[in-house]
Amino acid sequence: MPHPYLDLTPDLILDAVESAGVRPDGRLLALNSYENRVYQVGLEDNKPLIAKFYRPKRWTSAQILEEHAFALELATAEIPVVPPLTWEGATLHTHANFQFALFERRGGRAPELDFPEVREIIGRFLGRIHMVGKAKPFDERPTLDIQSFGNLPCNWLISQSFIPADLLPAWNSVADQALDEIAKCYARAGDIKLIRLHGDCHLGNILYTDDGPHFVDFDDCRMGPAIQDLWMLLSGSREEMTIQLRDVMEGYQDFADFDPRELHLIEALRTLRMLHYSYWLASRADDPAFQVAFPWFFGAGAQRYWQNQILALREQVALMQEAPISLRLGH
Repeated sequence: MPHPYLDLTPDLILDAVESAGVRPDGRLLALNSYENRVYQVGLEDNKPLIAKFYRPKRWTSAQILEEHAFALELATAEIPVVPPLTWEGATLHTHANFQFALFERRGGRAPELDFPEVREIIGRFLGRIHMVGKAKPFDERPTLDIQSFGNLPCNWLISQSFIPADLLPAWNSVADQALDEIAKCYARAGDIKLIRLHGDCHLGNILYTDDGPHFVDFDDCRMGPAIQDLWMLLSGSREEMTIQLRDVMEGYQDFADFDPRELHLIEALRTLRMLHYSYWLASRADDPAFQVAFPWFFGAGAQRYWQNQILALREQVALMQEAPISLRLGH
């Protein structure tokens, strides 16, 4: 079957935006997005808007609306996020079987995490996001857990024969070890609180200006441990990550409490993201944009990709067996 996005032509995009009560002027610029399709749309007598067309059948309407409600709740609390715009009384619109939302265009650059003050500022705003996130749970959005980000991806990859046959025994073995260590990390963390999260807080979703950061793309918001929105800010050696985390926490704990038991989950969550990423790429094989954007996964480079994944998972198994990093230097 042809992929649904093949029907998302420039004319259809402009017609969809116009159907929401906005008058485009014909200018259209595709932005860098794979999971969804995102465009900058020029308007008559107004600033351009961003139109986001959701991947068909990924989320239910109720789940998308809950994402929108969360972003709007954060914006109401004067937290710098980019919520969907309300046009004709709605944030979610439908045209020709596509669901889409419109957003204000916001510029910015990736934050420079080499600077302690930048890490502290981002930590402060994440603390504010989590303060709101703790107020109530999601009803429709999913939860980040071992089943959805670990067991399901691994089982699906095996059942769909995406892993080269000659590498399957090695990958299967190390994936089983990784899942076992992830479960042990969760057991050491104990009964931790799950809150509403951004869910995918990598540097591409934090835009920095002279006024500070603002957070975009809540498409992956879900329930999960607070550390999920923090660990992607950490990189480098153990000592470097300890320093980075200390700076982030300087700002974070001005607004939200942090349970140090969640530090046991940093490498477990990193490993779950690795497993889910392979599944995400493989499950999008029918999308022509993925074939073009990730040739090293779908083309001749696939063998090397899976070899590297086996090595990376082995490293993660070893890291998960170590004591977690501490909020204090020298530990």
